[in-house]
Amino acid sequence: MNLNPEQKAREQIDAELVRSGWIIQDKSRINLSEGIGIAIREYQTDVGPADYVLFVNRKPVGIIEAKRAEEAVHMSIHEAQSEGYAKAKLKFCENDPLPFVYESTGDITRFTDYRDSKPRSREVFSFHRPETFVEWLRDTKSLRTRLHDLPSLLHDGLRDCQITAIVNLEKSFKDARPKALIQMATGSGKTFTAITAVYRLLKYAKAKRILFLVDTKNLGEQAEQEFMAYVPNDDNRKFTELYGVTRLKSSFIPADNQVYISTIQRMYSILKGVELDESVEEQNPNERAQSKDPLPVVYNEKVPPEFFDFIIIDECHRSIYNLWKQVLDYFDVFQVGLTATPDNRTFGYFKQNLVSDYGYEKAVIDGVLVPYNVFTVQTKITQQGSKIKLGESVDKRERLTRKKFWEAVDEDIEYSGKQLDKDIVNPSTIRTIIRAVKENLPAIFPDRKDKDDNFEVPKTLIFAKTDSHAEDIIEIVREEFGEGNKFCKKITYRSEDDPKEVLSQFRNDYYPRIAVTVDMIATGTDIRPLEVLIFMRDVKSRSYYEQMKGRGTRTCSLEQLRATGTPSAKFTKDHFVIIDAIGVEASQKTDSRPLERSPGMSLKDVLQNVAMGNTTEEILSTLANRLLRLEKQINDKEKVNFAAQANGQTISQVVRNLLNAYDPDVHFNIEENTKEQLVGEPPVKIEDTIAQAKQQLIEQAVAVFDNPDLRNFIVDVRKKYDQIIDHINMDEVTNIGWVKDMDAAAELTISNFTAWIEANKDEITALEIFYDQPYRRRELTYSMIRDLSEKLKTEQPLLAPLSVWRAFEQLKQTNGDPKNELMALVSLIRKVSGIDANLTGYDKVVDRNFQTWVFKKQAGTTTKFTEEQMQWLRMIKDYVAASFHLDKDDFELDPFNRNGGLGRMWQLFGEKTEEIIEELNEVLAA
Repeated sequence: MNLNPEQKAREQIDAELVRSGWIIQDKSRINLSEGIGIAIREYQTDVGPADYVLFVNRKPVGIIEAKRAEEAVHMSIHEAQSEGYAKAKLKFCENDPLPFVYESTGDITRFTDYRDSKPRSREVFSFHRPETFVEWLRDTKSLRTRLHDLPSLLHDGLRDCQITAIVNLEKSFKDARPKALIQMATGSGKTFTAITAVYRLLKYAKAKRILFLVDTKNLGEQAEQEFMAYVPNDDNRKFTELYGVTRLKSSFIPADNQVYISTIQRMYSILKGVELDESVEEQNPNERAQSKDPLPVVYNEKVPPEFFDFIIIDECHRSIYNLWKQVLDYFDVFQVGLTATPDNRTFGYFKQNLVSDYGYEKAVIDGVLVPYNVFTVQTKITQQGSKIKLGESVDKRERLTRKKFWEAVDEDIEYSGKQLDKDIVNPSTIRTIIRAVKENLPAIFPDRKDKDDNFEVPKTLIFAKTDSHAEDIIEIVREEFGEGNKFCKKITYRSEDDPKEVLSQFRNDYYPRIAVTVDMIATGTDIRPLEVLIFMRDVKSRSYYEQMKGRGTRTCSLEQLRATGTPSAKFTKDHFVIIDAIGVEASQKTDSRPLERSPGMSLKDVLQNVAMGNTTEEILSTLANRLLRLEKQINDKEKVNFAAQANGQTISQVVRNLLNAYDPDVHFNIEENTKEQLVGEPPVKIEDTIAQAKQQLIEQAVAVFDNPDLRNFIVDVRKKYDQIIDHINMDEVTNIGWVKDMDAAAELTISNFTAWIEANKDEITALEIFYDQPYRRRELTYSMIRDLSEKLKTEQPLLAPLSVWRAFEQLKQTNGDPKNELMALVSLIRKVSGIDANLTGYDKVVDRNFQTWVFKKQAGTTTKFTEEQMQWLRMIKDYVAASFHLDKDDFELDPFNRNGGLGRMWQLFGEKTEEIIEELNEVLAA
């Protein structure tokens, strides 16, 4: 039977309706009790017969306007006709305008929900089920209308980049944009950001179900853990106490949860109705070759297209193409992509709706991630290849069994570096690289010595080409480092050890120090103590390379670094190192870049270059990197001092200006704004204006470094945190003897300390009080002493208070040990300024002065201090010994506060309270 185009369209529409749970009836045989959803053909309205009128539970709810296939390119023209039918009066019905309207050719179906605040048609895979309309009509507002009810975001516990991403994402939802892309650098909290958005959609927009889509089982497990750990900032309960979260492990999908975590492979198999081989969930699906064209996804009544309201697509740069795009096209949802490394295809898929643009360099500037340096190891064979001559006997090895046999080659074999560890294995090349790494790590990390003065290898991850290559690397690493099995292990899906257990050990325990991987730890795995990445394989994908580098970018505090396997660490993790043994960094695959462009130049020379007008990108980028590392090491006081010298700018602000000076995006904005402002002007004028604006950007960035005090401060404060390892100048013994020589060294230290104190006594308030205004010693405060200590250690690191104290000890001129560094400093100043004849711990001086004062107070009087009064006086004495001064506000602190505070003091001492506080401040410091 030959059907005309209209009949073909109706036939396909009928089939789609039936699949979607509708019962189709002719207008002459209406029976609204036959089911929940009835679709009546050619139903009469006051503007003519509608192609289909949809009834749910006996009430009209929607219209379908049927069109032949050729009309798909004119769908927008037919929207007015469909809307007219929806607003029309139906024969025999007292109906309001119908909210649900379709235009369909059977192949292409578009849908409009007229309950939306700004109704907009969208393409859907199929018609919605009658049960869906029942559920939707229970709400007075549609989902897209409810999105406008989202309240302002609470900022507590969120980074600035996360706030920006969520605010912009929710604006995108309110504008009903179907797709949105969140670009956030690896380690900046993409998943946490997504969960925060999911929480708000469930709580405030009353979303029914949300799918969190991943492309490996490993990522799904991690996402599940993050949902379980998440506590919102407006509720003290965990996410999983508020909403149901399920990770799909079979074809069964419970309908009563709110969040579903699934691999895209599993969701594809569910929609296809086939069993899934779980091994396909272990690996990035786009790395698996497709042997034939994939079968298309078809309608699944258990999981209809409207089952979810939102899909969050993790690592979306991998999951939106080829076979897997079908899964996303199937669902009638808002789609949100998460990635650190989008490419042009990613931007195109998400319709250039980039709601968050937070790349690696921005994250480094904000201190969310750490910068990196690149150390290159090149060998002759990796660069030039080699040759095996005819007749030479060589080892051969079966790829999988690794069984060896001896055989002479029957032809000349030439091979390139790219063939290494696949067709050709050269153990010498692997050994040469590993040996170079071992020999250079101590120079790269000069501060890493354990308690036995042995070098402690930083946590290191090696990327290998194949499992066989990884085995060769592991064997040679253990040999070259002289270590056992636990020192170096493989973390891969194919390893005999449980990969999760080995990964946990690598993340949290001392061993292994070095891990080798082929197909794991490339995405979504947080290994904060990792400080070295060694590339012994090339990477074809730029985004995959960025993900691999992301394993090293995580920040790690000093406490975390020591607790998770590197106890010899002296500073917080301020950078990581890429050791490139394959030329991967040079292949220009990277979005991020090493900020360090002049690793051989001293910080002092870098600053001097800038001061003398060298403002090349190489110099400014290098200076930015050095300052970022410095910010990770210095304390809060030193950061304040930096800002004071830098016209109020923080280190982050200075770094941002340095990097913006050559940032292509900033330059692009300058060019666009200038062209817009100078429309119609000669091209020469426009180009000159642009050039001047770019130059001004550079000049503004470096202006702070004209201040020599800032440059000197940076160099001096860096000295506190750097050790110089001199491998050049050889030492020899010039003097050897008994303790008298050590006495001479101690005397020199004391002499230098005394000279520094004398030189600064007129400039530093604390020293003025000790020398020229002793009556003001009662005004001496903790902050004064702390500032003095910081200045001393910055300018003269070798004269730190405890070092000078040890010098007095060497000369046997001390009385006891100081309780802390600041007490030691006060005691030293009292000694060299002549207040005390002997060096005595300040707490002992305070004890002595306190006893004298109490004795005088009670001598010759009939009134004695009660035991409780003495307890309070001793508390004041101990507080002054540690903090040098007591104010009334201090009574709000422990130990006073827990004993009744200033109120209790007044009850005990009455009107003499203030007199006693003032007397003790003066007497104890005498």
